[in-house]
Amino acid sequence: MRILTRYILGEILSHALIGCALFTFILFMPHLPQILETVVRNSSTLSNVAQIFLFTLPYLLNVTIPMSVLVGVLLGLSRLAADSEIIAMRAGGLGIGYFVRVASIVAIGGCILGLVNSLYVSPKANQAILDMEQELAASQASYQIQPRVFIEDFKDFVLYVQDVRSGTGAANWRQVFMADVSDPSSPSITTAASATVANDSPQELLMRLRNGAKHENLPDQPYSISKFATTDLPLSLNPQSSVHLGRLDTVIYAIPTKELIQLIQKADKKGPDHKRFLIELNNRFSYPAACLVLMLVGVPLGVVSRRGGKSSGFVFTLLLVILYYILSYTGVAMARQDKLPVFVAVWMANILFAVTGTFLLWQIATGGRVLSALLSLTARAPRVNAAAAIQESGAQIGNRIGSWFERLQPRASRRSRGVFPRILDEYVIRQFLNTFFLVLCGFVMLMLVFTFFELVGDIIRNRISLTVVGDYLVNLTPSMIYTIAPLAVLIAVLVTFGVLNRNSEIIAMKATGISLYRLVIPIVSIAALLAICLFAFDELYLPQANRKQEALRSTIKGRPPQTFLNPERQWIFGQPHPGEPDRIFYYQFFDRDREEFANMSIFELDPSTFAVSRRIFAARVAWDEDAGAWRFQNGWERDFDGANQKNFREFINTSFGEIHEEPSYFSKEIVPSQEMNFGQLDRYIRDLRQSGFDTMRLRVALWHKLAYPLIAVVMAMLAIPFALSMGRRGSLAGIAVAIGVAIAYWVVNGLFESMGNVNYLPAPLAAWSSDILFGLAGGYLLLRTPT
Repeated sequence: MRILTRYILGEILSHALIGCALFTFILFMPHLPQILETVVRNSSTLSNVAQIFLFTLPYLLNVTIPMSVLVGVLLGLSRLAADSEIIAMRAGGLGIGYFVRVASIVAIGGCILGLVNSLYVSPKANQAILDMEQELAASQASYQIQPRVFIEDFKDFVLYVQDVRSGTGAANWRQVFMADVSDPSSPSITTAASATVANDSPQELLMRLRNGAKHENLPDQPYSISKFATTDLPLSLNPQSSVHLGRLDTVIYAIPTKELIQLIQKADKKGPDHKRFLIELNNRFSYPAACLVLMLVGVPLGVVSRRGGKSSGFVFTLLLVILYYILSYTGVAMARQDKLPVFVAVWMANILFAVTGTFLLWQIATGGRVLSALLSLTARAPRVNAAAAIQESGAQIGNRIGSWFERLQPRASRRSRGVFPRILDEYVIRQFLNTFFLVLCGFVMLMLVFTFFELVGDIIRNRISLTVVGDYLVNLTPSMIYTIAPLAVLIAVLVTFGVLNRNSEIIAMKATGISLYRLVIPIVSIAALLAICLFAFDELYLPQANRKQEALRSTIKGRPPQTFLNPERQWIFGQPHPGEPDRIFYYQFFDRDREEFANMSIFELDPSTFAVSRRIFAARVAWDEDAGAWRFQNGWERDFDGANQKNFREFINTSFGEIHEEPSYFSKEIVPSQEMNFGQLDRYIRDLRQSGFDTMRLRVALWHKLAYPLIAVVMAMLAIPFALSMGRRGSLAGIAVAIGVAIAYWVVNGLFESMGNVNYLPAPLAAWSSDILFGLAGGYLLLRTPT
């Protein structure tokens, strides 16, 4: 192999590997929190976590391998074209066919790797995921009880505990309320002043209750009360009904290819199974073949994109990825609806790209008029270059920030050596913002494209207009900007300081007496300003955009308008009032519009002993607006003194003035945390906690609203020493390091949040741990860096 061939292959392969890691990470990000929470909830070992990650990758690689080949060809050749090396090679007698042959080495390698992955590795990995889901569903972790929350994770029991105190090998509970709901129409109630609880097995708790009583109201039998000093009661955890580790838990993806061919031959050709199997088989061949057709398009575009270099190559990559997968997913959707034959529909994108790539190569080889006209058009209208426009906007923002800082300084201090900002600061800020906005826009566009891919089938099936889809993507964009901004800061800092270091500009700055700490001030300042903007963005605009996009997503999915009300919240703790007993409400149905309950039971509890002092039941309870009270119909009332029943009366229509809760108290809206700002979420949590609802996940989300924006500063501090340690390897090595650091952060952050969601960590610690750990690591590395 000649030296020139190895040189071009090195450029293509390095960019392809980086692109593969980047695209796989972006596709993996949405599934990471769910996977981590599943493994944390089930107390999985580190080997289980590693297996889940490894088994998830083959399914994602089916999509990302063709994309990585396109990235490698486009960016590699674009870099050579930007440095006029392509012109020198062609002047030396190398035609376009030579570049196709070199790029085809990578494309064929990607195609073979993709075939092995899609035909053999991916089905086995998917089957392993399905097996692991069954194991996780069958082996729950020991459960950790939250106080003052209704726990419904036990088989046929609802549990409420006022106070929980952990002990060695066991936990001590105080004031326990339990309801046996094996017969939901007539639950049996057990109360106890205290209990000692131990894990008898991974799926069972053994409780020793003390000083309590059991109330049973069995049909056709007298009301029964039995008092006890101590009693033992086992509680079995419900097996998880659905443990999902991502999108790849669909059985058809786990069918081995040989068996899939046999199923196609046996299935009825007019039946739905035959079509599903045939689409899956064609997909397993079409995606690897995409490596070849994307290479045919990438070579001519990479060779001629010398004006913008890597920036224009990056933009071309995004556009081609969008176009290819829109055609691919649209074709599959049309095949499922019998609008096109399966082969034509699945291979439609490959056929069109192969024809287009062949035409572009022929145009370059013959100096065709079409390609010449296209190039002259782009030369006359440079403003259509999206990458240049983004870079120019970043430079303008950098200049404005520098001018704003300068106006804040008095004239006398501007002459001082240590003022901020100086020309050098403006230069660093401009370089940083150029990269930041380019990366941010590119990543947001990629995530929008992948989101669109997931919804193509629903859009066609439900006949959703493009206006609705566009409105959904517009309202989804703010959430993606909020998510991606810290990662864009990390990459921008690594690339900026990597380029400065490669060009020996940092050495020149140090030679003039400028300390490294002085050099990082503009970057840290911009990162801090960005963190403030992210928090303000989340406070003022993001919640309403999230509400709109959730409503539009329900429309696209064909779901009915979502009310955010959970009709299964049948247990609720009443409002506390001094001098009155505690009350627990239980009902089988609540009509919010008519403000009526069906089969409501009210349990009044002695605050000191937690024993039932009164029990009320009514078949129907309706709100009387004129009287401002509840009307109880067709029920009974019982008063108790310990284990003795003092009073019993039946009623047809009555009211109880001591019950103060109004209808709005029972209409607890289940609003996602991302649809509220900090103040709204804080008030919402206080309201739900008072009613006995589990708010641990919401409390983690509340602290996360404060912790997440600051990760922009942490990423900036962490990126600087990494960038300086890379020597002269430049921006490509910076992106590789950024991917590694970003994966580490998202895994650690997701792990701590998942531990907080299942009550293994306090909410503040769960939200702030990743910031603290990575901040300390960044500060330590920065202090050890030679200044």
